[in-house]
Amino acid sequence: MEALLAAIPWPALAGKAFSICLILGALFAFSRVSRKTFRRWLEKAPGDATRLTFVRHVVNGAVYVAGLALIIYQVDPLRSVAVSLAAGSGIVAVIVGFASQTTFSNMVSGFFISIFQPFRLGDRVRFLSGPTGIVEDITLRHTVLRTLDNKRLIIPNNVINGEIIENASMSSPVCQTFDVGVAYSVDLDKAMGLIAEEALAHPACFDARTAEEKAKGTPIVTVRVTELGDSAVKLQAWVWSADVPAGYAMLCDLRKSVKERFDREGVEIPFPQRTVRLERGETAL
Repeated sequence: MEALLAAIPWPALAGKAFSICLILGALFAFSRVSRKTFRRWLEKAPGDATRLTFVRHVVNGAVYVAGLALIIYQVDPLRSVAVSLAAGSGIVAVIVGFASQTTFSNMVSGFFISIFQPFRLGDRVRFLSGPTGIVEDITLRHTVLRTLDNKRLIIPNNVINGEIIENASMSSPVCQTFDVGVAYSVDLDKAMGLIAEEALAHPACFDARTAEEKAKGTPIVTVRVTELGDSAVKLQAWVWSADVPAGYAMLCDLRKSVKERFDREGVEIPFPQRTVRLERGETAL
């Protein structure tokens, strides 16, 4: 046993262990520095959060791969295995090449998403294949989407690159439509005026008129008769908001405020009614 212990090159092992610890310490320090640097970049350029996040993932990935390679190089058995694989037959290279095609495709797709930015961090998007949510992160391999019920969808970048995407956050301002039916006996001008007043009074109502429209006296809120239904005259108001979330909240508020205003002003919102006429000899069930 003493001879076996004496044969072990302790100084060399200590040097290897010290080198590995030094590499790990450098990786840990780099992680902290990159996190702080990234935070400062975001404070200076918050509009570039999407691009900066992707760059951070690329740099971190490259540094971690380089650190892992250095650690492998410090361990002689692992080094010899790596050299043997690198110098071996091309079969391994072919297998690795096929296995990395999807990974490389995801990286390239992530790069194009970062450059052209069809969506940004925090955008609300909807894929025509189904999912809708808020973009939380864009990595080298995938994009993280937070759904409206607070679940996380991990979508590969190459899948996103071939999708048709509806980005609600890029539409600003947004035109919202508010529909309501009134009875045939109602004064339509009065009802339309009440709807316009309630919409204009809402703080989220946005004036999206051009200079030419303002000069012509085009109203901020437009209300028109859209249908003569079976039991109601349907009115529709076009109201603009700064973005989709504000517009959704505004529509919810308008449904309540218009209903209450109609009740105070005596404007009837009808509900479907049917008159059943019985011929002689028939009985109602």
